[in-house]
Amino acid sequence: MDETPVQAAGCVLWRRSPVAGGLEICLVHRPKYDDWSHPKGKLKPGEEPLAGALREVAEETGCAAEPDGELPTLRYPVNGRPKEVRYWAAEAVSGHFTPNDEVDRVLWLSPAAARDRLTQPRDRELVDAFLRMSAPLRRPG
Repeated sequence: MDETPVQAAGCVLWRRSPVAGGLEICLVHRPKYDDWSHPKGKLKPGEEPLAGALREVAEETGCAAEPDGELPTLRYPVNGRPKEVRYWAAEAVSGHFTPNDEVDRVLWLSPAAARDRLTQPRDRELVDAFLRMSAPLRRPG
């Protein structure tokens, strides 16, 4: 069995709420797994992890994003093989979601609602890390 970790990358994608001004986090729904997660995916051969994370965000959400800082790397088994996913916080700066075969819905939720909606408990750790990192962003004005 191959013990080389599958390399992947993704983002905790965020924006300021167009209504309330607070932070919102984008979650994607993958119909293949019927789950809610952060946008992420496998790296292409030779692809830098941050470039792959931003590519996956664009592919899955339609958003261009500006990275803010690196978040914890998650490691877990998938089909008996280790997987390593590097994450960044990234602000959505433009774009529009169009449903596709991989992602059929996106939701923009408050951090607390996003944390509750995530399917995998390990993904909630990323919301917590993002909130620690983004404390200055939550201050008014």
